[in-house]
Amino acid sequence: MPDPREARVDLATAHERTPGSPRRGLSRRRGLGLPFPEGPEVKAKLAACLWLTAAPALAQQDFSKVEVKAEKVAEGVYMLTGAGGNIGLSVGQSGTFVIDDQYAPLTKRILVAIREITPHPVRFVVNTHWHGDHTGGNESMGQAGALLVAHENVRKRMSTEQFMGALGRKVEPSPEGALPVVTFTDAVTFHWNGDEIRAYHVPPAHTDGDVIIHFAKADVVHMGDVFFNGGYPFIDTSSGGRIDGVIAAAERVLAGISEKTRLIPGHGPLGTKADLQAWHDGLKTLRDRIAKLKAEGKTRDQAIAAKPTADYDAKWGTGFMKGDTFTGLVYDSLP
Repeated sequence: MPDPREARVDLATAHERTPGSPRRGLSRRRGLGLPFPEGPEVKAKLAACLWLTAAPALAQQDFSKVEVKAEKVAEGVYMLTGAGGNIGLSVGQSGTFVIDDQYAPLTKRILVAIREITPHPVRFVVNTHWHGDHTGGNESMGQAGALLVAHENVRKRMSTEQFMGALGRKVEPSPEGALPVVTFTDAVTFHWNGDEIRAYHVPPAHTDGDVIIHFAKADVVHMGDVFFNGGYPFIDTSSGGRIDGVIAAAERVLAGISEKTRLIPGHGPLGTKADLQAWHDGLKTLRDRIAKLKAEGKTRDQAIAAKPTADYDAKWGTGFMKGDTFTGLVYDSLP
């Protein structure tokens, strides 16, 4: 889930609310700090905000209720789920290799789940992009001895104040200890645990710092938030995200995998080539519909009111990312 980094702080302190202080319920738009204007898409933006800023915290849910679970994907490769983006894990004699790390309050639980699989310490953490539900545990992982790695745009965004237009809010810079210490521009390969683990950058898609990680021997691909299995993708246009980039990234992955390849999405269950193909095809259809509306001179609100996602909403719009929100983000990302 693509949460801003500051959600890490909010979530860590959410359960420390003093008695008698106001609960920040879902109906209190002002309490969420969202300066959204009134209009036909306010509810959709609120839904997206809750998703992006971690709805559990806003509902006063403690992280103690989150269970970190491991699912074996291939020999030596696992997917961990808890709260936030799906974590990729490579284990073996070289040491533990982690992809994304969710939120800081979950680090101890994540490390416990890893120790149940392997006694070897975490040596690397690779971030698929800068959002806080994928980088929130960076500082803790770094303090535990892991080397933090990401595309150069991830460090740039994490080290400076950001503004997420979809949320109407600023995101403060991350602390120095949470920043990637190794960055790259195109691709980097880890010869690790008997595999070739290749992380490569794709042109702006979910953000401008997305990387996809391919385990060549294990035949597993971690796609980060370039792939939301079973839902509409969040396109962070404030971070350079574009619907055309999401589609192009899916096409690049599809061209290099087989029916046996297992796909770890940023959110959702493990996927297959067939899952990614169907998702890609649906996105192309929706992109074309929204592009047509924009080319006809329809305003953003008019495009949303036309309900171009109506026949996909039952399948992809049952989570926090609704069809109206997705339509607006696609509209914004189109030329």
